[in-house]
Amino acid sequence: MKNTILTLQQRKQNQQKITMLTAYDYTTAKLMDESGVDCLLVGDSLGMVMLGYDSTVSVTMEDMIHHSKAVARAAKTAFVVTDLPFMSYHTSVYDAVLNAGRLIKEGQAQAVKLEGGQAFCEHIKMIAQASIPVIAHIGLMPQSVLALGGYKVQGKDYQQAKNIILDALAVEQAGAAAILLECVPAVLAKLISELVSVPTIGIGAGAGCDGQVLVYQDMLSMYDGVSSKFAKSFAPIGEQMKQAFKQYCHEVTEQQFPASIHEFAIDDVIIQNLKSEFLTDNRSIV
Repeated sequence: MKNTILTLQQRKQNQQKITMLTAYDYTTAKLMDESGVDCLLVGDSLGMVMLGYDSTVSVTMEDMIHHSKAVARAAKTAFVVTDLPFMSYHTSVYDAVLNAGRLIKEGQAQAVKLEGGQAFCEHIKMIAQASIPVIAHIGLMPQSVLALGGYKVQGKDYQQAKNIILDALAVEQAGAAAILLECVPAVLAKLISELVSVPTIGIGAGAGCDGQVLVYQDMLSMYDGVSSKFAKSFAPIGEQMKQAFKQYCHEVTEQQFPASIHEFAIDDVIIQNLKSEFLTDNRSIV
């Protein structure tokens, strides 16, 4: 059965944790869907992990729609959420509703996610009134990294923590169907999860949230070096992939691959006839 926004709400009510992972392509999304992941997030993090940008701010609506369609085709059960990218909703409420609609119609998403708290309540309200589920993203907001002065934990002092609580209460009141909390102290995230009636999804926000999300490249160790503190490596897939690529290069250069078992046959008589027709003393076929 296909998960919906109601599925997430029921999970919170039943105190069952929600699982979410980022997905950006059909093949990976299909594997996640078949593994029982509740939600697939087509995050604007694709700008960095798929397109090689330094941040998410260069990602366009066309990028998001392109990747969202691929993920949606694979998601037979998982609930698909797609990010509204930088400047696709900041300019006006009208633009917010229009672009949210594009992600649903063209990107085949089931919900959209936008970064922002109290300042974007009117945007959330109008998107929700257009019958589009909205997930509000508060705490650390990567699209605002320039204003925040970098990727830093948010809500560590009283005023910051209070503002994040006010953001959560405001977006819920505006009609957000869920709240994503990024890089906030665990006890603060737990308090917010208790204060709001909608599900909370945490990334770097501790175990007290109603669910968790990770960038799948992080949880599969597909990058060299140490990833974020909040990420956990569940399998060394990155190293395994590199070893496989190296082995492939070795076997091709050493003429070990392809072997006879990887080749297709043809009748010897046909080859002899072709050679007789095309090979002469002055010409040969490579």
